[in-house]
This record gives sequence, C-alpha cells and structure tokens, in this order.
Amino acid sequence: MENVENMEYNTTRNHLIIREYGRHIQKMVEYVLTIEDREKRQRNAYALIELMGFLNPHLKNVEDFRHKLWDHLFLISDFKLDVDSPYPIPTRETLKAKPNRLSYPKRYPRYNHLGKNIEIVIDKALSEEDVEKRQGFANAIAYYMKLTYSNWHKELVHDDNIQTELSAITKGELEFNNRPFIKHRVDNREEFGGNTGKYRKNFGGRSNRGNQSRDNQGRDNRGSNRNKFSKKRY
Repeated sequence: MENVENMEYNTTRNHLIIREYGRHIQKMVEYVLTIEDREKRQRNAYALIELMGFLNPHLKNVEDFRHKLWDHLFLISDFKLDVDSPYPIPTRETLKAKPNRLSYPKRYPRYNHLGKNIEIVIDKALSEEDVEKRQGFANAIAYYMKLTYSNWHKELVHDDNIQTELSAITKGELEFNNRPFIKHRVDNREEFGGNTGKYRKNFGGRSNRGNQSRDNQGRDNRGSNRNKFSKKRY
C-alpha cells in the first residue's frame, strides 16, 4: 500500500512546459532551482544542456542549436534559473513576442502576362550606357517575353509580334537582333515521331504469329505439343 500511495498521476502533476524533453528533464530543472550553491547550480545547468542535446539530436541540424537549448532551459524553469549563460538570457517578453506583421506586396505590373520583374529588367536595360550590354539585355528580354507567351497561350508567337510589343513597352528604345528559339510542344506524340500506327503494327505482328500455330482445320496444335512431352502419372 505504501507504493500505491507514492504513485504519481498526470492529474496531480504540474504542467509539462516543453513535451519534447519529457517529464524527467523538467524534474531535473526543478531540482536545479533548489540548489543554493551557485557553482554547483552552474555545473548542473551545463550537464542539463548536454543531456537535452543528447535527447534531441535533430536540433543539431538547426543553426546555433546550443543557443536554442539554453533558451529552452530558461523557458522550462519559468525564467527563474539564476545561472550564467554563454548567450543573452531571454525573458518572457522576448520569447513570446509576436513578430511584426508583413505587409502584402503592392506591386501592380503594367503588363500582367509579363510580370513585375521584367519591368525592373527593362528599366535597368534602358539605364545601361554600354551598347553591347544594352543589346544583351534586349535579347534576354525578348527571349523571356517569347517564353512567357508560349507558356500562357500554349502556342508559338512570331518574332515580329515580340518586337512590336517590346517597342511599345520601351517606346522604341530597345530592339533585339537575334531570333529567340523556344522549344514548344503542342503534342507529346511529336517527340515519338508522331506516328502511332507503328504500335498497331506491332500488335498485328503478334496476332499473326499466333495464327501460325493453327492448322488448316482451325484446330490448335499447341495443346498436342504439350501432351507429347508430358509425363505419364501412375
């Protein structure tokens, strides 16, 4: 009966702060809080950090994982642990502070089918003074415009249409001098020759080979061949 009286139930235990470390780590932290000798308390804190890292090896893949272990140690102790830390000691406000809300990017492209980034590239091309770099920008922009057109409309576009649109965007200041090649696939069967009749031909050849095993009277000779080589059972 004495052992039954000393048993602990989850309903009588205190709240488990970080479940990943378990109940035993939390009890060790509670014991360290009761140590009055500061040097002994400091040694036990370092031992706890090593044990916490051993129980959670996945934290080693996290950048500066030891800093995270020390933060967890102070969090489990409810920020009451008085020890020296190699990192800035966190507080309740710093750990539970909410990050600032990110503002939604408000960028409205003038040409939706091209996006906003191409406008940045065009502005950089227009501000370029080197003639060769400026022409390289124009060729790259024309290639990207043809690529986006092919992806969105599922069809090829002529280079004259790309030049007309580029001139309208840049007010005639950029012209490309190459022919941007875009690999466009209308039908996947074109990659295999575009002829599906060859598969039917193979199937037909297989059926012809099957007809050769029949004699003139329409009977199947394969059964007789199997009986010829079969062994008798006694």
